[in-house]
Amino acid sequence: MIKLISFKNCPFVQRVMGALITKEIPFEIEYIELSNKPQWFLDIAPNGQVPVLITEDKTVLFESDAIVEYLDDKYAPIEALTPEQKAQDRAWSYQASKHYMPQCGTMGSKDKETFETRLANLSKAFAKAENKLGDSAFFKGDYISNVDIAWLPLLHRAAVIKEKSGVDMLDGFPKVQQWQAALLASGLPEKTVPQDFVATFSGFYLTNTYLASVMNGEEGECATSSCNSAASSCCN
Repeated sequence: MIKLISFKNCPFVQRVMGALITKEIPFEIEYIELSNKPQWFLDIAPNGQVPVLITEDKTVLFESDAIVEYLDDKYAPIEALTPEQKAQDRAWSYQASKHYMPQCGTMGSKDKETFETRLANLSKAFAKAENKLGDSAFFKGDYISNVDIAWLPLLHRAAVIKEKSGVDMLDGFPKVQQWQAALLASGLPEKTVPQDFVATFSGFYLTNTYLASVMNGEEGECATSSCNSAASSCCN
Protein backbone atom coordinates (compact mmCIF):
# COMPACT_ATOMS: atom_id res chain seq x y z
CA MET A 1 0.00 0.00 0.00
CA ILE A 2 1.09 3.58 -0.65
CA LYS A 3 2.46 5.38 2.39
CA LEU A 4 2.35 9.15 2.88
CA ILE A 5 4.65 10.84 5.37
CA SER A 6 3.24 14.05 6.71
CA PHE A 7 3.26 16.91 9.16
CA LYS A 8 -0.15 17.73 10.59
CA ASN A 9 -0.27 21.38 9.48
CA CYS A 10 1.29 20.99 6.04
CA PRO A 11 -0.77 22.39 3.13
CA PHE A 12 1.37 20.52 0.60
CA VAL A 13 0.43 17.24 2.26
CA GLN A 14 -3.24 18.21 2.27
CA ARG A 15 -3.03 18.68 -1.48
CA VAL A 16 -1.55 15.20 -1.97
CA MET A 17 -4.17 13.68 0.32
CA GLY A 18 -6.86 15.43 -1.73
CA ALA A 19 -5.57 13.72 -4.87
CA LEU A 20 -5.38 10.32 -3.18
CA ILE A 21 -8.88 10.58 -1.72
CA THR A 22 -10.51 11.96 -4.86
CA LYS A 23 -9.00 9.13 -6.88
CA GLU A 24 -10.02 6.62 -4.17
CA ILE A 25 -6.46 5.31 -3.85
CA PRO A 26 -5.86 3.36 -0.62
CA PHE A 27 -2.99 4.71 1.47
CA GLU A 28 -1.62 4.86 4.99
CA ILE A 29 -0.20 7.95 6.64
CA GLU A 30 2.48 8.59 9.21
CA TYR A 31 2.95 11.95 10.90
CA ILE A 32 6.32 13.31 11.97
CA GLU A 33 7.39 16.48 13.78
CA LEU A 34 9.44 18.79 11.60
CA SER A 35 11.17 20.19 14.66
CA ASN A 36 12.46 16.70 15.47
CA LYS A 37 12.76 14.82 12.20
CA PRO A 38 13.58 11.13 12.69
CA GLN A 39 16.77 9.92 11.10
CA TRP A 40 14.95 7.35 8.94
CA PHE A 41 13.01 10.22 7.36
CA LEU A 42 16.14 12.25 6.70
CA ASP A 43 17.70 9.17 5.12
CA ILE A 44 14.95 8.89 2.50
CA ALA A 45 13.87 12.53 1.96
CA PRO A 46 16.34 14.37 -0.31
CA ASN A 47 15.08 17.80 0.74
CA GLY A 48 14.16 16.90 4.32
CA GLN A 49 10.60 18.12 3.74
CA VAL A 50 7.12 16.65 3.61
CA PRO A 51 5.23 15.36 1.77
CA VAL A 52 7.07 12.16 1.00
CA LEU A 53 5.18 9.37 -0.73
CA ILE A 54 6.45 5.78 -0.77
CA THR A 55 4.93 3.86 -3.67
CA GLU A 56 3.82 0.27 -3.61
CA ASP A 57 7.19 -0.77 -5.07
CA LYS A 58 8.98 1.27 -2.34
CA THR A 59 10.03 4.13 -4.61
CA VAL A 60 10.37 7.34 -2.62
CA LEU A 61 8.77 10.43 -4.18
CA PHE A 62 8.99 14.00 -2.91
CA GLU A 63 7.69 17.47 -3.90
CA SER A 64 3.89 17.74 -4.05
CA ASP A 65 3.82 18.80 -7.72
CA ALA A 66 5.73 15.67 -8.71
CA ILE A 67 3.62 13.43 -6.49
CA VAL A 68 0.32 14.72 -7.89
CA GLU A 69 1.58 14.25 -11.45
CA TYR A 70 2.70 10.72 -10.58
CA LEU A 71 -0.75 9.89 -9.23
CA ASP A 72 -2.30 11.14 -12.48
CA ASP A 73 0.13 9.08 -14.56
CA LYS A 74 -0.08 5.93 -12.45
CA TYR A 75 -3.79 5.90 -11.71
CA ALA A 76 -6.87 6.98 -13.60
CA PRO A 77 -6.85 10.76 -14.01
CA ILE A 78 -9.82 12.70 -12.68
CA GLU A 79 -10.62 13.81 -16.23
CA ALA A 80 -9.33 13.26 -19.76
CA LEU A 81 -7.28 16.28 -20.81
CA THR A 82 -5.31 17.38 -23.83
CA PRO A 83 -1.65 18.34 -23.29
CA GLU A 84 -2.69 21.99 -23.48
CA GLN A 85 -5.39 21.52 -20.84
CA LYS A 86 -2.95 19.67 -18.59
CA ALA A 87 -0.50 22.55 -18.90
CA GLN A 88 -3.22 25.04 -17.98
CA ASP A 89 -4.20 22.96 -14.96
CA ARG A 90 -0.58 22.78 -13.81
CA ALA A 91 -0.24 26.54 -14.19
CA TRP A 92 -3.38 27.28 -12.15
CA SER A 93 -2.37 24.70 -9.56
CA TYR A 94 1.01 26.43 -9.26
CA GLN A 95 -0.77 29.72 -8.66
CA ALA A 96 -2.10 28.06 -5.51
CA SER A 97 0.89 26.04 -4.28
CA LYS A 98 3.35 28.93 -4.56
CA HIS A 99 1.15 30.85 -2.10
CA TYR A 100 0.96 28.17 0.62
CA MET A 101 3.95 29.58 2.45
CA PRO A 102 2.93 33.24 2.01
CA GLN A 103 -0.42 32.34 3.57
CA CYS A 104 1.38 30.70 6.48
CA GLY A 105 3.47 33.84 6.89
CA THR A 106 0.36 36.03 6.77
CA MET A 107 -1.45 33.99 9.40
CA GLY A 108 1.65 34.01 11.60
CA SER A 109 2.05 37.81 11.49
CA LYS A 110 2.65 39.32 14.91
CA ASP A 111 1.11 42.75 14.34
CA LYS A 112 -1.64 44.40 12.32
CA GLU A 113 0.63 46.26 9.91
CA THR A 114 2.57 43.13 8.99
CA PHE A 115 -0.63 41.12 8.63
CA GLU A 116 -2.26 43.67 6.34
CA THR A 117 0.86 44.03 4.18
CA ARG A 118 1.21 40.28 3.76
CA LEU A 119 -2.52 39.81 3.16
CA ALA A 120 -2.45 42.44 0.41
CA ASN A 121 0.25 40.44 -1.37
CA LEU A 122 -1.58 37.15 -0.81
CA SER A 123 -4.80 38.68 -2.12
CA LYS A 124 -3.21 39.04 -5.55
CA ALA A 125 -3.56 35.27 -5.93
CA PHE A 126 -7.22 35.37 -4.94
CA ALA A 127 -7.79 38.24 -7.39
CA LYS A 128 -6.42 36.10 -10.24
CA ALA A 129 -8.77 33.27 -9.30
CA GLU A 130 -11.69 35.72 -8.99
CA ASN A 131 -11.13 36.87 -12.56
CA LYS A 132 -10.93 33.30 -13.86
CA LEU A 133 -13.87 31.70 -12.05
CA GLY A 134 -17.21 31.31 -13.78
CA ASP A 135 -20.64 30.41 -12.46
CA SER A 136 -19.96 26.72 -11.76
CA ALA A 137 -19.49 25.32 -8.26
CA PHE A 138 -15.84 24.43 -8.78
CA PHE A 139 -12.96 25.82 -10.81
CA LYS A 140 -13.75 24.01 -14.04
CA GLY A 141 -17.34 22.86 -13.62
CA ASP A 142 -19.51 20.86 -11.28
CA TYR A 143 -16.75 18.41 -10.34
CA ILE A 144 -13.56 18.62 -8.29
CA SER A 145 -10.45 18.80 -10.47
CA ASN A 146 -6.73 18.89 -9.74
CA VAL A 147 -6.95 22.69 -9.70
CA ASP A 148 -9.56 22.62 -6.94
CA ILE A 149 -7.38 20.21 -4.96
CA ALA A 150 -4.39 22.55 -5.31
CA TRP A 151 -6.41 25.51 -4.00
CA LEU A 152 -8.04 23.49 -1.22
CA PRO A 153 -5.35 24.19 1.44
CA LEU A 154 -5.58 27.96 0.89
CA LEU A 155 -9.37 28.05 0.96
CA HIS A 156 -9.70 25.63 3.88
CA ARG A 157 -7.25 27.55 6.06
CA ALA A 158 -8.98 30.81 5.23
CA ALA A 159 -12.26 29.23 6.37
CA VAL A 160 -10.77 28.18 9.71
CA ILE A 161 -9.37 31.68 10.26
CA LYS A 162 -12.73 33.26 9.51
CA GLU A 163 -14.60 30.87 11.80
CA LYS A 164 -12.21 31.36 14.71
CA SER A 165 -11.23 35.04 14.43
CA GLY A 166 -13.85 36.62 12.20
CA VAL A 167 -11.19 37.78 9.75
CA ASP A 168 -12.15 36.88 6.18
CA MET A 169 -9.03 36.58 4.04
CA LEU A 170 -11.30 36.32 0.99
CA ASP A 171 -13.16 39.57 1.60
CA GLY A 172 -13.86 41.30 -1.71
CA PHE A 173 -13.73 38.10 -3.76
CA PRO A 174 -17.33 36.80 -3.95
CA LYS A 175 -16.64 34.13 -6.59
CA VAL A 176 -13.75 32.75 -4.57
CA GLN A 177 -15.98 32.75 -1.48
CA GLN A 178 -18.61 30.73 -3.37
CA TRP A 179 -15.89 28.36 -4.56
CA GLN A 180 -14.67 28.00 -0.99
CA ALA A 181 -18.22 27.23 0.17
CA ALA A 182 -18.60 24.51 -2.47
CA LEU A 183 -15.34 22.85 -1.44
CA LEU A 184 -16.31 22.98 2.23
CA ALA A 185 -19.73 21.51 1.44
CA SER A 186 -18.09 18.66 -0.51
CA GLY A 187 -16.61 17.27 2.72
CA LEU A 188 -13.14 17.02 1.18
CA PRO A 189 -11.42 19.39 3.64
CA GLU A 190 -12.16 17.21 6.66
CA LYS A 191 -11.00 14.09 4.81
CA THR A 192 -7.61 15.60 3.99
CA VAL A 193 -6.49 16.68 7.46
CA PRO A 194 -6.08 14.83 10.80
CA GLN A 195 -8.95 14.89 13.28
CA ASP A 196 -7.12 17.33 15.54
CA PHE A 197 -6.19 19.66 12.68
CA VAL A 198 -8.12 22.70 13.91
CA ALA A 199 -6.60 22.44 17.37
CA THR A 200 -3.08 21.97 16.00
CA PHE A 201 -3.57 24.73 13.44
CA SER A 202 -4.89 27.09 16.10
CA GLY A 203 -1.84 26.40 18.23
CA PHE A 204 0.35 27.79 15.45
CA TYR A 205 -1.71 30.63 14.05
CA LEU A 206 -4.23 31.63 16.71
CA THR A 207 -1.86 31.78 19.67
CA ASN A 208 0.45 34.76 20.18
CA THR A 209 -0.24 36.21 16.72
CA TYR A 210 -2.11 39.23 15.46
CA LEU A 211 -5.05 36.97 14.56
CA ALA A 212 -5.07 35.71 18.14
CA SER A 213 -5.38 39.28 19.40
CA VAL A 214 -8.31 39.86 17.03
CA MET A 215 -9.96 36.64 18.16
CA ASN A 216 -9.56 37.69 21.79
CA GLY A 217 -10.75 41.23 21.18
CA GLU A 218 -7.28 42.72 21.53
CA GLU A 219 -5.45 44.59 18.80
CA GLY A 220 -1.96 44.31 20.30
CA GLU A 221 1.24 42.66 19.19
CA CYS A 222 2.43 39.18 20.06
CA ALA A 223 3.75 38.73 23.56
CA THR A 224 6.24 36.00 22.66
CA SER A 225 8.44 34.93 19.81
CA SER A 226 6.22 31.95 18.94
CA CYS A 227 4.44 34.06 16.33
CA ASN A 228 7.76 34.55 14.56
CA SER A 229 8.15 30.82 14.16
CA ALA A 230 4.56 30.15 13.11
CA ALA A 231 5.21 30.72 9.42
CA SER A 232 8.28 28.50 9.41
CA SER A 233 6.31 25.67 11.01
CA CYS A 234 4.32 25.14 7.82
CA CYS A 235 6.31 22.38 6.06
CA ASN A 236 9.88 23.62 6.20
